[in-house]
Amino acid sequence: MNFHAKELRKGRISQAGAIYSVTTITFEREKIFNDFKSARLLIQTLRQSELDQYSETIGFVVMPDHLHWLFKLNQSMKLSALMMRIKGRSARHINLLRQSSKPIWQSGYYDHCLRNDEDLLKHMRYIVANPLRAGLVSTLRCYPHWDCIYL
Repeated sequence: MNFHAKELRKGRISQAGAIYSVTTITFEREKIFNDFKSARLLIQTLRQSELDQYSETIGFVVMPDHLHWLFKLNQSMKLSALMMRIKGRSARHINLLRQSSKPIWQSGYYDHCLRNDEDLLKHMRYIVANPLRAGLVSTLRCYPHWDCIYL
């Protein structure tokens, strides 16, 4: 089956206090985050969401053409609004840096709400191991664009 972003939205709910794993991809899978400064601007945007008390980051990894983010959604924000804010703010900052107006993100994102019985640590380890599986580094210590409260 061939799914489109609109198909991913069917049945999506936003649950305050829930833990979400979100993956979002750059427009046309451009490797925007091979640029160190662009990756750091995205990470600053995630951190600002935490300072604004919209989310509590558990961990993330910024890959060259996508983001994996594990977080707890706070009371004041719906999942769709949070993702719109993250993608919009990061796009503005990155486009200022690049002196461009090109799209940064594809529309939509994939989300998974973790259930209480799921192993959160196991899920986070899978996320941060992405650079290893992709062959970008031989050890996670060499990859600069990840963080996790557990590791």
